Amino acid sequence: MSEAAPVLLTRDARGIATATLNRPQVGNAYNAAMLAGLIDGLGRLAADRGVRALVLRGAGRHFAAGADINWLSEVAGYPPEAAYEASLATTRAMQLLNEFPKPTIAVIQGAAFGGGCGVVCCVDVALATPAAVFGLTEVRVGVSPTPISAQMVQAMGLRQARRYAITGERFGAAEALRIGLVHEVVEAAAIEARLEEVLAAVLLSAPGAVAATKDSLLGVNGMKLDARQMALLAHEGWIQRASAEGQEGLAAFREKRRPSWAG
Repeated sequence: MSEAAPVLLTRDARGIATATLNRPQVGNAYNAAMLAGLIDGLGRLAADRGVRALVLRGAGRHFAAGADINWLSEVAGYPPEAAYEASLATTRAMQLLNEFPKPTIAVIQGAAFGGGCGVVCCVDVALATPAAVFGLTEVRVGVSPTPISAQMVQAMGLRQARRYAITGERFGAAEALRIGLVHEVVEAAAIEARLEEVLAAVLLSAPGAVAATKDSLLGVNGMKLDARQMALLAHEGWIQRASAEGQEGLAAFREKRRPSWAG
């Protein structure tokens, strides 16, 4: 039996596309296949004039638990060029989502850690259930959130990004709302109805005007990544992952022990 696609793409009669992160057995942690699915899917949906909006979801209990530790451990042993390409895939997926020319809405339940929190940073509207939990947890395993660093500053401001990216603390939906990471916290039983209200508003907006507005907001504020910036972020990411700290942090996570720097 073939493995289920790591990203499920659907579209309804209104032109509302849904991308569902589909690795629920690992909390929708991303690996190379999921990143490839996102990059391909976002590219095709962006070019499809029939798509009016994109909804991001996570299958199962969690939205997205960040990078798959087993995949990161594998990547840490790659030759430099391949390790760099793996980091560049993460950077590229986040850039495509952040600069997607149509409205994007995330529906967040359970965990949104690391790159999963990065996805939240990249959407236009973020709706979370009260039980959602967030965290920029990369430093806890000796790696750096460089692929999502630009977007997390855009979403929550430099002051809050500095705190949570450096401490690796987890925080709840109320704090995510306070710092601007999510727009609304909605009871789980009501979140689908609220999503429909947001989508109804989106469908009243002219597609060309939406695309121009998003492009202008990002462009005039210097928030679009060019090839040089993406290359730098990817390079910084793989260098830290391949470092002694990165190797120790990933090993400690796999072995369910405290890393050496934690005492």
